[in-house]
Amino acid sequence: MVSLFTICDLAARNYPQVNRELLLTGAFLHDIGKLHELAYQRSISYTTEGQLLGHMIIELEMLHQKLTHLPGFPPELKILIEHMIISHHGQYEFGSPKLPMFPEALMLHYLDDLDSKMESMRAQFEREAEFDSPWTNYNPSLGRPLLNSKKFLEKGLAAARESESRKSAAVAGDESAAPPPADAQHVEAQPETAPTQPAEKEPSVSPLEALERKFASHKVTPVAGTGKSSF
Repeated sequence: MVSLFTICDLAARNYPQVNRELLLTGAFLHDIGKLHELAYQRSISYTTEGQLLGHMIIELEMLHQKLTHLPGFPPELKILIEHMIISHHGQYEFGSPKLPMFPEALMLHYLDDLDSKMESMRAQFEREAEFDSPWTNYNPSLGRPLLNSKKFLEKGLAAARESESRKSAAVAGDESAAPPPADAQHVEAQPETAPTQPAEKEPSVSPLEALERKFASHKVTPVAGTGKSSF
């Protein structure tokens, strides 16, 4: 009930043509007859009144009893509330004697149906929370198996993280096993060169010795009959 009230309130804010008070009144009254339709003794079962009349007829009777204590209640509002009660199942085959025929009645039907289906999904996911698969067993009320999208996405993200971690580890292993770059090999392979020995310096020569060496490199030949020498 609280969940339906919440979504009715939110939806009414989005549709200014909807009478919020009327919608919330229908949300409050549409299933109140189940208090007399159902009984609980170890398990839920139908009362005799519930079996013979159903909760919609019971709700109309409850409404009429209350309205006898409110003289002057607008008859137009009364008939709108009655219509919301008997049309909230939305389809003839679902037990509604009338189809929803105004905005608040139509919205009540769809929001009630949505709230019921979401609760059915939530309950099944909770019952099968320990299952490894994101798929549930067959859901009788919805007529299908259900996919827990939260579990499905979490498993997908976990698998992606694990795959990425494996790739990173493989890349790190390849890098550690790879040979060093060619430049590094060249540098490492080069033998250490012996330090060059400085050139030996020639011994210093005095100017006299240098002159003697210069004359010694030229032979002096005397010229006949002149007393002169020829180089």
